[in-house]
Amino acid sequence: MKKIVSIAIVFLFLVSCSTVPITGRKQFSLVSDAQILPMAFQQYEGFLRENKVSTNVEMTNQIKSVGKRISGAVDRYMRANGMAAKADAYRWEFNLIDDKTINAWAMPGGKTVFYTGIMPIAKNEDGVAAIMGHEVAHAFARHGAERMSTGMLAQAGGLAVALATGNKSPQQRQMWMAAYGIGSQLGQLKFSRTHETEADKLGVVFMIMAGYKPEESVNVWIRMSQKAGAGKAPPEILSTHPSNQTRIKALTEWIPKAKVMAKKLNAQTLTN
Repeated sequence: MKKIVSIAIVFLFLVSCSTVPITGRKQFSLVSDAQILPMAFQQYEGFLRENKVSTNVEMTNQIKSVGKRISGAVDRYMRANGMAAKADAYRWEFNLIDDKTINAWAMPGGKTVFYTGIMPIAKNEDGVAAIMGHEVAHAFARHGAERMSTGMLAQAGGLAVALATGNKSPQQRQMWMAAYGIGSQLGQLKFSRTHETEADKLGVVFMIMAGYKPEESVNVWIRMSQKAGAGKAPPEILSTHPSNQTRIKALTEWIPKAKVMAKKLNAQTLTN
């Protein structure tokens, strides 16, 4: 039984690997768009019913305008690279919620929310584009489906550890399960940081393709760092996100490469 579970886990990992377009990162996914998108769309509708949509016309129009331009760049890329069916499955929507929380997010399939609390951090249209590019990138790269899949794999791993230690004492079994739990949690945190870094990189490419200034992505994180204050964030290894300073440095180094890549991708979409 132990061997069967282990073999099954390895098999699932091997057959469920795909590649994130543009970055080329290998990702693990057990969940298809046909499974996850209807759930995401339903949850989004429920969220909008339960939360106050902003009545600020200027900010709302800015969110929708920027979202349309960036999602349009993503759509052009997908259709020029044999992903028309995937592009058709997306239902891009952009809403501003009246809430002081400094946050924005996108669900699988392109349903996106900004909170009014993040608008001072965005500060201007290019800043909105930097945040929008990042969130759209999460949807484009199917990070939600990947997180769900790794959670399923972690549960299977826990079962494998339980089976493998079945003949040991209760104390030893508890020790092994605790070790697995800590390792799994740290692994998930690192995995989340990988998603954030990937979304940062893809987001900059998308905002350039849409005609925005990528340098503002650095300024967004400078403002975020100033808002957070020094010494208030947890150590990066215990966080779901890279530190603000890590992101500022990485984005500064990435922007020249992203400009070259975005120019190439834009040319590609125009010739297809």
